[in-house]
Amino acid sequence: MKKPLLILDQHPRSVEELFSGEAFVALGSLCRVKGGRDGPMPASELDRLIETADFVVAARPSLDAARVAGARNLRAVIEVSGAFHAELDYAACFDRDIEVLSCAPAFKKAVAEMGLTMILAAARGLVAEHEAFRSGVELWRDDREDRDVSLFGQAIGFVGYGNIAKELHRLLQPFAPRITAYDPWLKAFPDEVEPVDIETLFAHNRVVVVTAVPSSDNRGLVSESLIRTLPTGAHLILLSRAHCIDFSAALQAARAGRITFAMDVFPTEPVGLDDPLRTCPNVILSPHRAAAVKGGRQPIGDMILHDVKAILSGNHGRELLPAEPSRVAVLIAGQRQIESDGRR
Repeated sequence: MKKPLLILDQHPRSVEELFSGEAFVALGSLCRVKGGRDGPMPASELDRLIETADFVVAARPSLDAARVAGARNLRAVIEVSGAFHAELDYAACFDRDIEVLSCAPAFKKAVAEMGLTMILAAARGLVAEHEAFRSGVELWRDDREDRDVSLFGQAIGFVGYGNIAKELHRLLQPFAPRITAYDPWLKAFPDEVEPVDIETLFAHNRVVVVTAVPSSDNRGLVSESLIRTLPTGAHLILLSRAHCIDFSAALQAARAGRITFAMDVFPTEPVGLDDPLRTCPNVILSPHRAAAVKGGRQPIGDMILHDVKAILSGNHGRELLPAEPSRVAVLIAGQRQIESDGRR
């Protein structure tokens, strides 16, 4: 019996970035893998293969209604960029019960680890004291109650309580923090998380972590007025997208010495060499590298392997994130806004 066909159009990611050698061999034992080259798959090749393909794995799956209609064996479309994009006709997939899956959950461990690093660095003033030491103005054994805080028993709030927030919360558990969260999309919260409105979250937490999934509904959600309500000496940690925050207002609050602002993402990337952000005090800067560790994206390949196996065997459990018809439109619109902002 012929193995199912899997189209692999992962560019600009590499195969080695997505799959460990072991996982890629295992995928090849399940499916006939076509593609995987260093460059985008030509449209003519996609048109030839899609007619009999069972799976499409792509950074930006480009399947309009006609291609979906002609893909008589298609079971699942898997994106490997971390976001849903408009080049796929989702309605056509949903009409035929073709699963659409995102690799977004695969980033949770690496990004949560970066979040913990940033929280600890901000809470203990590590970056500021490092720079002071370089300049010879460090304060030896000095209590910095105006800035430094312990995480033990600390009030920590999450804007968005999805995969990254849940994983970061798990990493924070040894500190026994008091966790509140704002997430209008979440129907139920764990017992150890208190759901609150966003105004309460900003007014009553010393550490606020922004992990909301960007959508058309939450552009600029963390507004200037909310940032003004943060307690003096608070630490604002941005892990999801600059789309969700009034970036200028956060920088202004950091420049004024009211907060520490730590970020791994920016409105426009890369940041210009002359951007005043580079010299702003009370910031912690990371050049969009939360998942940039050796093997940091290979959980994507592990999840693809798991879900392809599950689909072929008729099992329901998925490790990748299924697209929800009721939410995918606002997620696509949010991604479009991010891309448009980044081109300015």
